[in-house]
Amino acid sequence: MTLPKETSGVPRGRPRKSTEDIRRGVDALDHALAVLKALAHIGGAATLSDIARASSMPTTKVHRYLASFITAGLVSQPERSGRYDLGREALNLGLAALARNDIVNRVSGQLTDLTEATGCTAMLSVWSNLGPTVIRWERSANFIVTTLGLGTTFPLLGSATGKVFLAHLPARVTQALLDKELVLRPTASEDRDFDHSMKGITDLRENIRKQRFATVEGRLIPGLHAASAPVLNWQGEIECAVTLISTNPEAFDRNGIALPALVQFASNFSNERLATKVES
Repeated sequence: MTLPKETSGVPRGRPRKSTEDIRRGVDALDHALAVLKALAHIGGAATLSDIARASSMPTTKVHRYLASFITAGLVSQPERSGRYDLGREALNLGLAALARNDIVNRVSGQLTDLTEATGCTAMLSVWSNLGPTVIRWERSANFIVTTLGLGTTFPLLGSATGKVFLAHLPARVTQALLDKELVLRPTASEDRDFDHSMKGITDLRENIRKQRFATVEGRLIPGLHAASAPVLNWQGEIECAVTLISTNPEAFDRNGIALPALVQFASNFSNERLATKVES
């Protein structure tokens, strides 16, 4: 007696998916991801037409994908503007991916020590398509009430964190955001410490690289003072920025404790990264 052969892995009565069906499903996923990537690269809330143009797809098709992303929490659409932007789940995915970065993990694990040594609140930021973005926050015992938090993005010119990234990233990476800031705030009062010309910005970059930190005095948020230092990899490229904030205007005095501790903290991790590469 000959038994009927069964197709491995396919239950009886259920038709096997054709290669064409599988390919169609993969294509749909590729298109959906293209929409999400287009929204991410636009750099802010965008209209349906903007996203369709950036992803080279019809608006009706893009609208369907965006509706699914909204349900999943990957995209948000405030009722007033009607524009689309990345949602909370997209932020959570990004933060989770960044947290798996080895150097970021090691730095964030020691932020508590820096906070205790300086009495300042500490933040860890990385570069994203929106600019310098906070991915870790360690509050000091001196509680600070502020709107800053996880996912906060900083301007390049008006924040200590932004200036550190401006100084240590290639100009091609920061140029688009820099141009936008110069148009919006060509003579911003909070940026009195440097000239808003190409030479002034070049000098600013060089000074920050030379002194290994940047500071601002109550400029981004009135009453909050900040200092930031870079953690560099073995190629001299910035991996992340460590920033301290305080309500004390004298917190980052050059003769004080906080500023030297910050620079040494960032330098230790930069040296560790370099030593690891040399040994390997």
